[in-house]
Amino acid sequence: MKHTAARTRRAVLRATTYPHTGPYAASRGPGRGHRGARTWARANGVVLRLTTRVQEGLQEAARRPDRGDISTTTVIIWVAAVTGAVLIAGTIAVVIAKYNTKLNGL
Repeated sequence: MKHTAARTRRAVLRATTYPHTGPYAASRGPGRGHRGARTWARANGVVLRLTTRVQEGLQEAARRPDRGDISTTTVIIWVAAVTGAVLIAGTIAVVIAKYNTKLNGL
């Protein structure tokens, strides 16, 4: 049987529902009344999405152990390239600021 998000949602909601409280109980978690129910429903949705995403990531990592992660050398090269570009741009800005009045006549 295929595992769907709807089945998971029902399972999460069933697991968090207390048997002694009915659908119109005065208190269902933080807050009271209908607003508290919406808060719990929203929290259940967030928890469901997070757990589903984490499970999918773990399954993907187990399926493909080498996912092509960036190596340390690549990170060092990119940091050096960006630092060099910032230094060159800064030097150009300083030179333009210093000689701005002399460059106006060009």
